[in-house]
Amino acid sequence: MRRIDYKWHLRRIMAAHNMWKTTDLAPLLRERGINLSPAQVYRLVAEKPERLPLRTLAALCDIFDCTPAELVEPVVEATGKKATATSAAARRTPSPGKGDFRPRRAIIVPDDGPPAT
Repeated sequence: MRRIDYKWHLRRIMAAHNMWKTTDLAPLLRERGINLSPAQVYRLVAEKPERLPLRTLAALCDIFDCTPAELVEPVVEATGKKATATSAAARRTPSPGKGDFRPRRAIIVPDDGPPAT
Protein backbone atom coordinates (compact mmCIF):
# COMPACT_ATOMS: atom_id res chain seq x y z
CA MET A 1 0.00 0.00 0.00
CA ARG A 2 1.26 3.49 -0.84
CA ARG A 3 0.43 6.61 1.14
CA ILE A 4 0.36 9.84 -0.87
CA ASP A 5 1.03 13.20 0.78
CA TYR A 6 2.66 16.49 -0.22
CA LYS A 7 4.84 19.30 1.07
CA TRP A 8 3.74 22.91 0.63
CA HIS A 9 6.64 25.29 -0.09
CA LEU A 10 4.92 28.68 -0.31
CA ARG A 11 6.63 30.12 2.78
CA ARG A 12 10.08 29.07 1.48
CA ILE A 13 9.37 30.60 -1.93
CA MET A 14 8.13 33.81 -0.33
CA ALA A 15 11.35 34.01 1.72
CA ALA A 16 13.42 33.49 -1.42
CA HIS A 17 11.67 36.60 -2.81
CA ASN A 18 12.33 38.59 0.40
CA MET A 19 8.65 38.49 1.32
CA TRP A 20 8.38 37.82 5.05
CA LYS A 21 4.84 38.90 5.98
CA THR A 22 1.64 37.22 4.87
CA THR A 23 0.06 40.67 4.54
CA ASP A 24 2.47 41.42 1.66
CA LEU A 25 0.90 38.65 -0.40
CA ALA A 26 -2.75 39.80 -0.29
CA PRO A 27 -2.38 42.85 -2.61
CA LEU A 28 -0.42 40.79 -5.15
CA LEU A 29 -3.18 38.19 -5.19
CA ARG A 30 -5.82 40.93 -5.45
CA GLU A 31 -4.05 42.35 -8.54
CA ARG A 32 -4.64 38.96 -10.15
CA GLY A 33 -8.33 38.75 -9.19
CA ILE A 34 -7.89 36.55 -6.09
CA ASN A 35 -9.67 38.18 -3.14
CA LEU A 36 -8.82 36.41 0.11
CA SER A 37 -9.34 37.62 3.68
CA PRO A 38 -6.24 38.21 5.82
CA ALA A 39 -7.01 34.96 7.70
CA GLN A 40 -7.25 33.01 4.44
CA VAL A 41 -3.94 34.42 3.20
CA TYR A 42 -2.31 33.54 6.53
CA ARG A 43 -3.61 29.95 6.35
CA LEU A 44 -2.48 29.68 2.73
CA VAL A 45 1.07 30.61 3.75
CA ALA A 46 1.37 29.08 7.22
CA GLU A 47 -0.52 25.81 6.73
CA LYS A 48 -0.65 23.08 4.13
CA PRO A 49 -3.83 23.72 2.11
CA GLU A 50 -6.16 20.76 1.69
CA ARG A 51 -8.09 22.45 -1.14
CA LEU A 52 -6.62 25.05 -3.44
CA PRO A 53 -8.41 26.55 -6.46
CA LEU A 54 -6.32 26.27 -9.61
CA ARG A 55 -6.85 30.00 -10.22
CA THR A 56 -5.11 30.71 -6.86
CA LEU A 57 -2.30 28.29 -7.71
CA ALA A 58 -1.85 29.99 -11.09
CA ALA A 59 -1.76 33.42 -9.39
CA LEU A 60 0.93 32.22 -6.94
CA CYS A 61 2.99 30.84 -9.84
CA ASP A 62 2.67 34.19 -11.63
CA ILE A 63 3.61 36.20 -8.52
CA PHE A 64 6.72 34.16 -7.77
CA ASP A 65 7.57 33.19 -11.37
CA CYS A 66 7.58 29.52 -10.42
CA THR A 67 5.88 26.29 -11.45
CA PRO A 68 3.25 24.35 -9.47
CA ALA A 69 5.90 21.67 -8.92
CA GLU A 70 7.99 24.20 -6.99
CA LEU A 71 5.05 24.97 -4.70
CA VAL A 72 3.74 21.43 -4.22
CA GLU A 73 6.14 18.53 -3.73
CA PRO A 74 4.48 15.09 -3.85
CA VAL A 75 5.62 12.63 -1.19
CA VAL A 76 4.96 8.89 -1.56
CA GLU A 77 5.48 6.55 1.36
CA ALA A 78 5.43 2.77 1.03
CA THR A 79 3.63 1.38 4.07
CA GLY A 80 4.18 -2.37 3.59
CA LYS A 81 1.35 -4.86 3.42
CA LYS A 82 -2.09 -4.21 4.76
CA ALA A 83 -2.46 -5.02 8.47
CA THR A 84 -4.61 -8.00 9.38
CA ALA A 85 -6.44 -8.64 12.64
CA THR A 86 -3.84 -11.22 13.69
CA SER A 87 -0.84 -9.00 13.00
CA ALA A 88 -2.52 -6.09 14.80
CA ALA A 89 -3.16 -8.30 17.84
CA ALA A 90 0.45 -9.49 17.78
CA ARG A 91 1.65 -5.89 17.87
CA ARG A 92 -0.46 -5.17 20.95
CA THR A 93 0.84 -8.21 22.87
CA PRO A 94 3.94 -7.28 24.85
CA SER A 95 7.02 -9.27 23.97
CA PRO A 96 8.44 -11.57 26.65
CA GLY A 97 11.01 -9.86 28.81
CA LYS A 98 9.66 -6.40 28.12
CA GLY A 99 9.87 -4.50 31.35
CA ASP A 100 12.87 -6.50 32.55
CA PHE A 101 15.11 -3.63 31.62
CA ARG A 102 15.40 -1.32 34.61
CA PRO A 103 17.95 1.39 35.21
CA ARG A 104 20.70 0.59 37.69
CA ARG A 105 21.28 2.86 40.62
CA ALA A 106 24.25 5.17 40.05
CA ILE A 107 27.15 5.06 42.47
CA ILE A 108 28.73 8.45 43.00
CA VAL A 109 32.44 8.16 43.64
CA PRO A 110 34.22 11.01 45.40
CA ASP A 111 37.41 12.32 43.87
CA ASP A 112 39.55 10.83 46.65
CA GLY A 113 38.89 7.16 45.81
CA PRO A 114 36.32 4.36 45.51
CA PRO A 115 33.49 4.03 48.05
CA ALA A 116 34.03 1.96 51.17
CA THR A 117 32.08 -1.28 51.21
